Amino acid sequence: MSSTTTSTGSKELAPVSAESLAALLIAGERPPRPSALSASLTFGWRAILKIKHVPEQLFDVTAFPIMMVLMYTYLFGGALAGSPEEYIQFLLPGILVMSVVMITMYTGVSVNTDIEKGVFDRFRTLPIWRPSTMVGYLLGDALRYTIASVVMLTVGVVLGYRPDGGVGGVVAGIALLIVFSFAFSWVWTMFGLLLRTEKSVMGVSMMVIFPLTFLSNVFVDPTTMPGWLQAFVNNSPVTHLASAVRGLMAGDRPAADIVWSLGWAALFVLVFGPVTMRLYNRR
Repeated sequence: MSSTTTSTGSKELAPVSAESLAALLIAGERPPRPSALSASLTFGWRAILKIKHVPEQLFDVTAFPIMMVLMYTYLFGGALAGSPEEYIQFLLPGILVMSVVMITMYTGVSVNTDIEKGVFDRFRTLPIWRPSTMVGYLLGDALRYTIASVVMLTVGVVLGYRPDGGVGGVVAGIALLIVFSFAFSWVWTMFGLLLRTEKSVMGVSMMVIFPLTFLSNVFVDPTTMPGWLQAFVNNSPVTHLASAVRGLMAGDRPAADIVWSLGWAALFVLVFGPVTMRLYNRR
């Protein structure tokens, strides 16, 4: 037994010359650098795989929207419109906007969690387009926003909601909502990079999102509000978005509200996108 061990340990590795090692390393062509689109789609697929492995992440886009529709329809329907069936015609597009916009804040929590795990330290060393990591997060979340929209519309139709705009109006309204939510999520990626813990990200996000969504025309017409409050509500990005989605699903063409919603979306990307990337590069 000892002789076998001795003979094995006495074996020496064959010497490796610098020339042979260099030939091995440079024998093949260097793979091409991935494009910005392919890198972003790869990180988007990573976000989807995280949902696959942790399906509990879909709770906020399934159970939460159902709860919101049922609660507000039957809580306010009789008092504000005479019946839940009448109220849901006004409420559903607005509560759809409110729920999806509120879900966007979980993007910042996910970013902050990955930073604490050190995942981004590895991403920074890769020869890829720098913003692709953040864009991938948002592309993955776009799937969650779509699921939430479909769930809420299904529940609304069961409760009596009838979109006069048909399938085309519904698809256009959801598309506008997803574009806006994608842009609005850049606000939360900034918070995810700026704040140190996911609890602080969640707390700050709640302080921003709740006044912004509740002080809007999601639940009632702003004409019943005091003048000073109308001035804020009528110029809120959530109000413009809710009016645009409501009009599209009703078969109208609310051009002004659509332009305002797209303008707000462009502003969020232009302002918070560079800030997010600056924080990402310095973190």
